[in-house]
Amino acid sequence: MTTEEQFDKAIAECRGIYIKKYHDYGAAWRIMRPESITDQIYIKANRVRTLETTGVSLVGEGIKPELIGIVNYAVMGMVQLEKGYSEKDDLSEAQAIEFYDQHMQATRSLMLKKNHDYDEAWRAMRTSSYTDLILMKIYRTKQIESLKGETLISEGIEANYMDMLNYAMFYLIKLDEEKTR
Repeated sequence: MTTEEQFDKAIAECRGIYIKKYHDYGAAWRIMRPESITDQIYIKANRVRTLETTGVSLVGEGIKPELIGIVNYAVMGMVQLEKGYSEKDDLSEAQAIEFYDQHMQATRSLMLKKNHDYDEAWRAMRTSSYTDLILMKIYRTKQIESLKGETLISEGIEANYMDMLNYAMFYLIKLDEEKTR
């Protein structure tokens, strides 16, 4: 499979989970401020790192669900940056999916451009490096949030969410490749 096909397969899986969670919870996440979403991504990335280093899961869930969570929370974060947070669940399922698709396609487009320019360097990276890069992007995002978005040179919070999402997708692709060997 090509990178585009692998990425689209991973998108479909993440999107499917997002839709099922919408069914169960609605868009309850709309009450979260972007800073809270960043913290939620941190929790998931930190758990991935713990699983990588200890290999122990007492709750019986592995790395893959956490990566899907990172992907989906990153999309939610981009929606919150665009729309602002709400005091209530204010998105229909169709609207929530439309926003998801819009932000996912923008992130996919960025991935394709960077993938071309960097000649698929991500394929030679260790999965643990993706985790470390996601954590670094989280710390950068927290710093930008502390500065209330007033940066001198940074690409901003949305760009960091996109990068976190793309690194998580690369990890998902590598997990899928390992599974099919």
